[in-house]
Amino acid sequence: MKIGPRTKLLLIAALFLLPIAASVLVYRFGSVRPTANYGELIPPTTVTSQPFGLAAGGQFSFDHVRGRWAMVTSDSGTCPAACVEKLTTLRQVRLALGRNAARVERIFVVDDLSRPDAAAMQPFEGTVVALTPAGMSLPLSAANDRAHIYLVDPNGNVMLRWPAAADRKRMLKDLERLLKASQIG
Repeated sequence: MKIGPRTKLLLIAALFLLPIAASVLVYRFGSVRPTANYGELIPPTTVTSQPFGLAAGGQFSFDHVRGRWAMVTSDSGTCPAACVEKLTTLRQVRLALGRNAARVERIFVVDDLSRPDAAAMQPFEGTVVALTPAGMSLPLSAANDRAHIYLVDPNGNVMLRWPAAADRKRMLKDLERLLKASQIG
């Protein structure tokens, strides 16, 4: 089979034009994620310095976890199904970190006056259960937002949040990336 000079020229032109056309199509019709992280980066704000009570007795302040990363969630002390799901997510993501698990704390802020049942909290042993004192009103933040799970850096800054029903694998990937790059905590 003999290929004419015109066909050769068209094949050479197609060789160079097809990648350009493909990139234009992907740009216009493809869905490209602008960032590599799953969680939403938020402007760093200092986590509350208000003292909380502990379910086991005593006082808790976010200053107690300075120097370590902290995943924070809040919900009612009655801990409905959505709350249990968030606490399970915190536990499983932390366990999946392996040797880096000790660098991350789990904090559950009870944002109402209901005390959590000790038996219901048993599967989440190791989670700090912080009780909001009566009369204390919390602004919408890491300690008072049931729709998100927050990440507090070792300096006490809230910097990242995930949806309450977060994808655990993607959340883990975010944490692994942060812990690998972090020089602190």
